[in-house]
Amino acid sequence: MRKIVETLVGELTRLKAAGVKTVAVSDDAMASLRRVVAARVRAQGGGTVRVAAPTSTVAVPAAPSPIQAGRSVEEPPLVLPEPSAKPRAAKAEPEAAPLRLPPPPEVRLPEGDKAARWAWLNDVVLHDRVCLENVRPGKKVVLGVGSLEAAIFFVGEAPGAEEELRGEPFVGPAGQLLTRMIGAMGLSRETVYIGNIMNWRPPLPTAPGAEQRGNREPTEEEMAYCLPYLRAQLAIVQPRIVVALGATATRGLLGKAAFKTLGEVRGRWHDLQGIPLMVSYHPSYLLRKEAESKLSERKAKRAAWEDLLKVMERAGMPISDKQRAYFL
Repeated sequence: MRKIVETLVGELTRLKAAGVKTVAVSDDAMASLRRVVAARVRAQGGGTVRVAAPTSTVAVPAAPSPIQAGRSVEEPPLVLPEPSAKPRAAKAEPEAAPLRLPPPPEVRLPEGDKAARWAWLNDVVLHDRVCLENVRPGKKVVLGVGSLEAAIFFVGEAPGAEEELRGEPFVGPAGQLLTRMIGAMGLSRETVYIGNIMNWRPPLPTAPGAEQRGNREPTEEEMAYCLPYLRAQLAIVQPRIVVALGATATRGLLGKAAFKTLGEVRGRWHDLQGIPLMVSYHPSYLLRKEAESKLSERKAKRAAWEDLLKVMERAGMPISDKQRAYFL
């Protein structure tokens, strides 16, 4: 139970830092919190504890069930034990296990041409039970888009508000900047492939009927679940070069232990199972730099453009003098 409370406190701290001032809590949850706090105080010889009543109620979604290649397997719901009213014994009781995603799906692409294999994968992902349980009502699961013959494969982190609404990666402000970056290379969205590590927008607690405000990085467990689908897209497209956009996408592709800061690996070539991988900034980072100052914006954008120049050289693309001197 301590782990659950610590997780709750951590989430509330993060929401406060993001500017969220109120969080809706159900009557049952408040009753459980009262029992937990009262039991701890009694165990320490304390007095009466009062916990304020909630202002509204939220619905908690059921735990996701396992899926393997689009086939779901029913699993009984996880029931957390009620906290005991008795003082804790000297030896702590086993704590309830936190809610977890099922193991990652095993994706076995069928025989056929690229279009047929991608259509099969798209159907599997859009009907993946875990993906569907993690998107909010009215939102969409997101798979990559672009040319299946693309030489360059861009990989981002996760869908945002605009992406989960349209079911397409990189269509918001960061996506518009990425489109301009691709255009400056002499390419277009239709001639490259663009995907994400995640197939759903990592959810944050919101009041009933309210839209999610802000984004968060996906957990390692969330990325592990979605990575088989990204690897399947790579297997279908078979690009000559992969460009990882940002630290999260890079950790998903190279592993958590590969680096501590993005600066250690950005602008350098890496190997992704035989495919050259270039690490660069995520467009959203460039937009944040734009909001800070013109100087930091120009430095970050020039660094990102130099990364793309290396990609163009590796791909054997012609580079004009104007492109070499270009700033995003």
